[in-house]
Amino acid sequence: MADNIARVFAEAIATDPTRPLLTWYDDATGERTELSGATLANWVAKTANLLVDEVGAGPGDVAAVLLPPHWQTAAVLLGCWSAGLTVADTPGDAEVLFAATARVDEAGAWSAGERYVLALDPFALPMRQVPSGFADYVSEVRAHGDHFTPYASGGEELVARARRRADELGIAHNARVLVDTATYPDPVDWLLAPLTANATTVLCANQDLTRQPARTKTEKITHTLP
Repeated sequence: MADNIARVFAEAIATDPTRPLLTWYDDATGERTELSGATLANWVAKTANLLVDEVGAGPGDVAAVLLPPHWQTAAVLLGCWSAGLTVADTPGDAEVLFAATARVDEAGAWSAGERYVLALDPFALPMRQVPSGFADYVSEVRAHGDHFTPYASGGEELVARARRRADELGIAHNARVLVDTATYPDPVDWLLAPLTANATTVLCANQDLTRQPARTKTEKITHTLP
């Protein structure tokens, strides 16, 4: 049984890297983005390489992550954990910071020198105007390599917590799980718990409940988090 986050992620995509691992909906905008395990792994590797090669970060360093549930947030978080970083969301010292455009003002409470902003664009397009003191995550991460060898340890406590949450939430092995981001904003719930169960996730922001029956059928949902 995998005992760190990188191995949990690797096991989740090993059987079939082409299956839809994370599907993102925003009912306020009509956005739908589907990522296979292989595609998400590519983003994760690029993020980890950015952290190691550009930021110079590694095990023991802290990454501040001021991001909502989103498929790009999944790439950032898994990239941080692959590179051995600890993720924090309360003000303090950090080697690197990732912030959504809506939370840029909060970044002043952190001491991080390297700062990346995410517009969370539906097509992951580069930002036209980047806030002062920040680099555009999407523009920067694309320049980095598609492969990364994760550190052999890290996140064991998070994995144990995620397995407990998977049990508490009733996420069965190989389930396809529908998650409302407003109800489950914690990445342990919307990202890690499904991964530990080898489940795939349909993540919905601004969920319109009138669309849920059709979405459940179309996406072949087997479990909806209560």
